[in-house]
Amino acid sequence: MTTTEWITDIALVLIVFRQLREGRLERRSFLIPLGIVAVVAYSYLDSVPTEGNDLVLIAALAGVGAALGIAGGVHTRIRALDGHLLIKAGAVSAILWVLGMGARMGFQVWVEHGGADDVARFSIAHHITSDQAWVAAFVLMAVTEVVTRVATIYLRGRAHARSVAVAAPAAPAVPVLDRTA
Repeated sequence: MTTTEWITDIALVLIVFRQLREGRLERRSFLIPLGIVAVVAYSYLDSVPTEGNDLVLIAALAGVGAALGIAGGVHTRIRALDGHLLIKAGAVSAILWVLGMGARMGFQVWVEHGGADDVARFSIAHHITSDQAWVAAFVLMAVTEVVTRVATIYLRGRAHARSVAVAAPAAPAVPVLDRTA
């Protein structure tokens, strides 16, 4: 792995640790992780191979990313305080995030340090046509995990804001002076 790849992977892992502290749910809560995966996708996703079972591999890992992202978003606490929404990643959310990001890092390190032959044998046996299929699968897994997590938090935040607005007591009516008496 290059230094840039280590920095990118570690930055993605650290995003959730930033959310272990409760903070305001604001635009940058969405833009930072989406920006990082956009750069990753632009940098590493040259093509999406469609031969053999490449799409099956890509869809399977994207599905794993979606499941991790949705579960992580569901296990992020959202609450209202002083007219603002606050979020805090729970332990389950943090574990799922690190599991997803760490699995990709671990796979890459394993392939670079002796696992390449095993991956090649698996690829041949399962009709995966190129190493680009693995790259696309893991990049799209990361993108899907981040997008679904952010989308889940966004939707939950909107729902929470609506429920808080409905539950808030109505402002007291302005007294009307009756001048007919």
